[in-house]
Amino acid sequence: MTKQLIRAAATTVLGLSLTAGFAAADVSNTGPDSNNQEKSTVKNTLTVENNNNLKIKNRNHQWASTGDAKVSHNTTGGDATSGDASNSNSLSASATINNSGGLGGSWSPSSGPSLGNIDTTGPDSNNTISSHVTNTATITNNNNIKVSNSSQQSASSGDARVSDNTTGGSATSGNASNTNDTTVTLSVTN
Repeated sequence: MTKQLIRAAATTVLGLSLTAGFAAADVSNTGPDSNNQEKSTVKNTLTVENNNNLKIKNRNHQWASTGDAKVSHNTTGGDATSGDASNSNSLSASATINNSGGLGGSWSPSSGPSLGNIDTTGPDSNNTISSHVTNTATITNNNNIKVSNSSQQSASSGDARVSDNTTGGSATSGNASNTNDTTVTLSVTN
């Protein structure tokens, strides 16, 4: 009866220590042919998934044209000049994605509990202390980057005519121009 009470008390104390966290157990003064085993198993699992979708789309349509410059059907024609026409487009896009800080710089899984001691056991006893620690980290980075740049440009200069004049002057058509400047900078760090 005394042995059963001691075992019940030991079982209750061991049960409380397991619910409170990892605790080392010491086993000593066991009888002959006893089976004394202390085992611990720790599994640490980390799963990180980063899905980054970057899409930059630029559409640029430009048309520039100057008017006609004509001097015609005059006795004494003067000068005719049309102005310049121009279009300008500029795009600067920048995006930075940094997934390396998702773990706070490092992952420090627990190494497992400290193990107890088994000593002063009886003859022909089986005494084992074992610890098994498994650390698994799975990191998945999916980076989808799409850049689309479309530029359609048209520039035309008008007609410059001097015709059907007794004394003709000059006709000058202006300049027509289009400019497009695109700068895209993308940076992804995993």
